[in-house]
Amino acid sequence: MIRIELDELTLARTRIATSPLWETLSSLFLLRRTRVPWPYDGWATHARSVLATVPQTTPVDLVFRLGSQLPDFFSPVPRTAFPTIEEELDRLCATSPEVIDAELNAQAGTPDLDGFRKDPARALGELADGLQAYWDAALASHWPAMRGALEEEMIFRARLLAVDGPEEILGVLHERIRWERPALTLIKPHEHAFVSAGQRLLLIPLIFSPGALICTTSDENVVAVSYQSRGSVVLAGGEGRDLPPRTERDRLSVLLGNGRATVLRALHPRPSTTAGLAAMLGLAPSTVSEHLSGLAAAGVVHRRRAGRRVLYGLEPTGLALLDLLSSPSDAHASG
Repeated sequence: MIRIELDELTLARTRIATSPLWETLSSLFLLRRTRVPWPYDGWATHARSVLATVPQTTPVDLVFRLGSQLPDFFSPVPRTAFPTIEEELDRLCATSPEVIDAELNAQAGTPDLDGFRKDPARALGELADGLQAYWDAALASHWPAMRGALEEEMIFRARLLAVDGPEEILGVLHERIRWERPALTLIKPHEHAFVSAGQRLLLIPLIFSPGALICTTSDENVVAVSYQSRGSVVLAGGEGRDLPPRTERDRLSVLLGNGRATVLRALHPRPSTTAGLAAMLGLAPSTVSEHLSGLAAAGVVHRRRAGRRVLYGLEPTGLALLDLLSSPSDAHASG
């Protein structure tokens, strides 16, 4: 377990950011699995083909060899809410030799990392080039939809942060993240504990994080923790063709129709925009809009404006329908 004791100042400075580089590394962690789960399975077939046929990606083999020994400087903390992969790889290449030495001294030595000590500029550059090639071939085409889903996640968490404070967020981040004031505990196979005083807690939602959590303390001003974001279904393919079939009698779909039932489930536990739902579910925006209009007319969802966005959320009637008519498999089906 990783136990992070947060002081009041660190807790009050809780923020949220995306990270294409953290997504890239997490996607490689996922590919280490013998069997990649839905909705990543189709993407994984393509990504493995990329790694096997694009020579420029060879440097990322290092990530597979290192596994849990990956040093923190491989995943620098994002400086902005929406950095680009190029910006993050530039930061990776700018890692100082002092930081590299400190981190490698703190963990068990491995020959695979010797090059980062001997010639850090070359080793970092080769790794960054490999990650860029892998990103371009395996992830870039998915990023617009992924970013849309992550923006929806950030809107939801930001509202909780503004209305209820950071403790409301930390209590419901992930099934393997526990918040018991003043400690944030990540359920992981190795043991580590530290105190965060006068820093900033940065939460990084990741599409590519089923069961995996990343924590880095490489930045003296920031403690960064990743967690699984909803919206991974954007990787499953268009028009919902790859949604897993329901094997149990689906009473909600019998009542509302499959399309409206799917949209209603996708609004739990957080509100979303039409575009965000379309990206999440692999449906055309016009189709989602039609379903939302019907659900709003029936009084089971509401429509609220948040700046330039229009968010749809569940009314108490909608929550009651989900509670009464949904099957246990719905949590998986809604991504």
